Amino acid sequence: MTFKLYGAIHQFEPLLPSEFKQGHLLSKAHDVMRLATQLVTQPVPDELRELLRGMNSYYTNRIEGQHTRPLEIEQALNKDFSHDPATANKQKLALAHMAAERQIERHIDAHTHAASALTGQQLYSSQLLRYVHHQLFAGDTAFEAGVFRHQEVQVGQHVAPTVKSLPLFLDRWSAYYGGVRRGEAALLATAAAHQRLGWMHPFADGNGRVMRLHTHTLLYAQGLTRGLWSPLRGFAKTTQRYYALLAAADESRRGDLDGRGNLSESALSAWIDYVLDVCLDQIQFMRELLKLSTMEQRMAAALNFEQHTLRSGVRTEALKPLHYLWLGGHSMERGDFKMMTGLGDRIATNVLTALIQRGLLKSDSPQGKVRFGIPLHALRFYFPALWPEAEADAAA
Repeated sequence: MTFKLYGAIHQFEPLLPSEFKQGHLLSKAHDVMRLATQLVTQPVPDELRELLRGMNSYYTNRIEGQHTRPLEIEQALNKDFSHDPATANKQKLALAHMAAERQIERHIDAHTHAASALTGQQLYSSQLLRYVHHQLFAGDTAFEAGVFRHQEVQVGQHVAPTVKSLPLFLDRWSAYYGGVRRGEAALLATAAAHQRLGWMHPFADGNGRVMRLHTHTLLYAQGLTRGLWSPLRGFAKTTQRYYALLAAADESRRGDLDGRGNLSESALSAWIDYVLDVCLDQIQFMRELLKLSTMEQRMAAALNFEQHTLRSGVRTEALKPLHYLWLGGHSMERGDFKMMTGLGDRIATNVLTALIQRGLLKSDSPQGKVRFGIPLHALRFYFPALWPEAEADAAA
């Protein structure tokens, strides 16, 4: 079989479907933006975002077939690493993803608060790609972290651009997608850029994780996620389709009716359509889970189970201050929490201690403020079906 060699920049086209073929995609992108904007205005505690970081790391690594169990991620967060070197390495990779996601989001927030939001060129820059790769793999000696490949590579039926031409393709990718106006068109660019980044295969290894974290970054920078949802979970739930559509969009144009570029326009459209569907699915899923009208009932069920089934020392009188912490999204003094339970000081102190021991409350010091906690064992009450694998781990 003869493989096409890519070394000329025109071979990259199209980078987006032609305008007269974008109509249904722009309409769907509008729905994504409308629903996402409604979702991210809800007040939620920071602990939920941290939980979702762990979930994102789990799912992006599961796509690669190199994931840890959710319980192992939770143990790693507590610096309890497996004695098995292979498992410990996967735990560290999960933590690296979480740390990279957190650091990038904080960087975006810092620029936004300073009224100097990152430009499209910065968000699609080679520097950011290298930074993401370095953050993910700096602790793994098997990787040249943050270094673009210096050898030719073939992935399945696709031969990536030559090493010599790679800088030209990266510059074109950055300039084109970074120059797309904000709004619905920018969302189409985000989806297309994910596929074309994989087509370039800029790193010797780790491209898939970089692609997914970069897409997560772009959606965050567009103000669409605030850490409350990510397409990573949806990609993992449809892994075969994810890989099939990525590969299909690598293919050459399928005749005169398939656009005017070198690559298939219809396959790129199908890929973008899939990404938008994944985004819509994940947004709608989180909208249902975060309904304020039912959250208090779910907390009550969790506390009732703790008190009457597990007899853990937790009591249902903790519902009012717990729900307050959920709505406030921050922290409160221990004395205020105990007062809101309506219990006597000694009993309230015992309840607060039990809540911390069970992970339903978090605190950074023995006498410090408390904040809302979301341990894995509470997921089946708080957020059923959000992370089934974590629920299974907690029940084991």
